[in-house]
Amino acid sequence: MPRDYYDILGISRNASQDEIKAAFRRLARKYHPDVSSEPGAEERFKEINEAYAVLSDPQKRAAYDRFGHAGVRGSGGFGGGVPDFGMGDIADLFEEIFGFGGFGRAWGQSDRPRPRRGRDLQVGLTLEFEEAVFGAEKEISFSRRETCHTCGGTGAAPGTRPQTCPTCHGSGRVRQTRSTFFGTMVQETICPTCGGRGQVVGQPCPACGGRGIERRTVRKVVQVPAGVDTGTQIRLAGEGEAGENGGPPGDLYIKIKVKPHRFFQRKGDDIILHLNINVAQAALGAEVKIPTVDGEDTLRIPAGTQPGQTFRLRGKGVPRLQRNGRGDQIVIINVEIPTRLDGRQRELFTGLAESLGTEVKPQERSFLDKLKDLLT
Repeated sequence: MPRDYYDILGISRNASQDEIKAAFRRLARKYHPDVSSEPGAEERFKEINEAYAVLSDPQKRAAYDRFGHAGVRGSGGFGGGVPDFGMGDIADLFEEIFGFGGFGRAWGQSDRPRPRRGRDLQVGLTLEFEEAVFGAEKEISFSRRETCHTCGGTGAAPGTRPQTCPTCHGSGRVRQTRSTFFGTMVQETICPTCGGRGQVVGQPCPACGGRGIERRTVRKVVQVPAGVDTGTQIRLAGEGEAGENGGPPGDLYIKIKVKPHRFFQRKGDDIILHLNINVAQAALGAEVKIPTVDGEDTLRIPAGTQPGQTFRLRGKGVPRLQRNGRGDQIVIINVEIPTRLDGRQRELFTGLAESLGTEVKPQERSFLDKLKDLLT
């Protein structure tokens, strides 16, 4: 009596199509006659094929579930041939079992080396604060792989040239015929002699060793635009490493880092300046000279200015990157309180306090201060 198809694949009767396919692939890899040395592997593989041919087809599976083997007689059966599954499934299966893509180029697959884009590179560039604000011309140095300048990328020594590969005759591929349970199959792979290039180098270039690529140190002058900041990346197209097999080069990314400034801080496109003034300037008002990235400027401090008060100088900030206009300079006021007063200054502050209606009392010395005097 024929075995139950679900038992053959080792799955439950409510298994999904993905579970059915996974079970078939697992068992096919194990029992295929070309890879298994177990006794009866060929018959076991036929059972697996038959079970999958029925259970992978929703209509056949429904008939099998209702009527058993009688419901699918003639559609499966031993010797019924290759299961009816997609070309993509069998391609993946053969690649796993045999290590090649099924029927090779018959399916339009090609293992010949394709042009590959070169690798992108990244270098760091440190700028002064003013260079980041207004832009600068800077020189950078970095290492990259380039097409060999001696052989022009052919890999052959000067005065020679690559020759047609004697193994594949320039096609870059070789074929091998193989008998399997499914019949005679043609395996097509990359030529082991030329690596799929179709040419071989008889006398390698002394500069690159036949690779066609060499590593060189490059120096370039870069125009840094105004308004960059720490973390900004500048992309130089085509300045990365050389491509392979005729592919385009990669790109070069320059990552910016800006040194801190002695006076200024940056917030977006605005420049922050903390300005110290004394109590008299804050109370009476004053005109003070302040630094800006454009040079010295004058700021008018109105009478009664409070600590933490801010003033905005329009258009004195950072040029907006890739946009028009500039940010502002924001001045934050800090009123300095003197820590030491001479006699005249104390007298003036005392008089000021009295005129403001504030009683000034000398601070009594603490017990610890008195004890310190006794000990010294």
